[in-house]
Amino acid sequence: MLRERFPEFCSSPSPPTEVKMEESVALEMDNHVLDKEEGCYDNTEAAFSDDEEEVNNKGKKREFRFHPIKEAVLEEPADITPYLDQLDDTMKEKVLQLQKASDTETQCEVMQEIVDLILEEDFDSEQMSTLASCLAELFKSHFRGDVLPDEITEESLEESVCKPVCLVFRNLCTMQEDNSGFSVLLDMLAELYQKQPKIGYHLLYYLKASKAAMGKMSLYESFAQATALGDLHTCLMMDMKACQEDDVRLLCYLTPSIYSEFPDETLRSGELLNMIVAVIDSTQLQELMCHVMMGNLVMFRKDSVLNILIQSLDWETFEQYSTWQLFLAHSIPLETIIPILQHLKYKEHPEALSCLLLQLRREKPSEEMVKMVLSRPCHPEDQFTTSILRHWASKHDDTLGEHIKAQLIKNNNQPRKRQSLRSSSSKLAQLTLEQILEHMDNLRLSLSNTKNNCEYTQYYCNVYIFKLKSQIILNQIKHRIICRNLPEKKNGPAHSLLLR
Repeated sequence: MLRERFPEFCSSPSPPTEVKMEESVALEMDNHVLDKEEGCYDNTEAAFSDDEEEVNNKGKKREFRFHPIKEAVLEEPADITPYLDQLDDTMKEKVLQLQKASDTETQCEVMQEIVDLILEEDFDSEQMSTLASCLAELFKSHFRGDVLPDEITEESLEESVCKPVCLVFRNLCTMQEDNSGFSVLLDMLAELYQKQPKIGYHLLYYLKASKAAMGKMSLYESFAQATALGDLHTCLMMDMKACQEDDVRLLCYLTPSIYSEFPDETLRSGELLNMIVAVIDSTQLQELMCHVMMGNLVMFRKDSVLNILIQSLDWETFEQYSTWQLFLAHSIPLETIIPILQHLKYKEHPEALSCLLLQLRREKPSEEMVKMVLSRPCHPEDQFTTSILRHWASKHDDTLGEHIKAQLIKNNNQPRKRQSLRSSSSKLAQLTLEQILEHMDNLRLSLSNTKNNCEYTQYYCNVYIFKLKSQIILNQIKHRIICRNLPEKKNGPAHSLLLR
């Protein structure tokens, strides 16, 4: 009955797979016929796009580098309407001509005419700020993009400074500082600096790149004093920071001249150095090291290098390594910075300790070096002192023995003084007799653990010779140590060393 009343629901449907197969076969036949008609036969083996890339890139070293995504900057037409009414008719006409000029050559010609108007005696200085606002708006495009050309040649550098804004720089370079127009143009540049801070490092670039500005880097100091900042150091650091944020290549290009022209502002602290090592890559680091080796760049001097290296202990790992590489490229004696050892903790400053360890192993130990190495606190996990003493014992056993003996004599003859809390907190830990003996015992234990290895036989013999040299001194101080009631355990390291 149900089948008679509802035949559409009770009829057995055909299998869906058959329909799909028939449709796919039909489509396949159609495509086959179409391919035949068009003659588009492709005998290549099918492959995924990733597989193709692997085949194409096989044998090629893939380099993964971070490339910041640059947002597209929409060029908006310069709007100087609010400022035009505040200019006199002559200046207003020139500014409008500058706005309408389409090519760089015409813009430069008009800009020179504007500079000439500024230098006239009847120029109204009250419209200086308004004019600076107009120029900052009109020159927005000049401060976007890279300043330094891709290929650095004399021609490309000269071409890169042929911009309207550089006309102000060029006129300043041709003037004498006692010229009345010189101060007027400086005021104009200072007003423009307030509207567009990038003008500062653009001036630095012009003074380095332009032939017309050769030997005129002192002009930047006059500019800094004319700004609202009024201070060379502050102005220079702000401009280099802006350059660091905008163009790292330009920062590296300016670095040699900045350090050579302004040594008092750059070498007395690590502020500029930190800006540089925070953004450079390994290639740029190597280029700076080459500049140092060739004498074109000096980034450290003896009277301030220690303080700068101490400042760098708080920087990131690559920044610290870069700083040490740049330091080692200089010809500064290692003894100049060896006191930094007293500031280094083995868990907190592995970068500095690693660089110092590699450098110390190349040096013949001096009395000051041995003293600073022995001044490090003894800790089971800190192998710095033991490793360098062990190396020196194998290369310079006589020298090392004499220096350690000298330290034993000095510390044995010095009377113990009670230090107040104020004096002890203000001074770094000083070398003590117990400290020397403990480091010597650590060295003895280190060598004795490997004495069966023929490679270390010579090391052990060298230290044994050193112990013979120091035996007289040790016997003399043994009784004094006990009398002074030093906190010495019966089986402590110094006690075990004295009994040998």
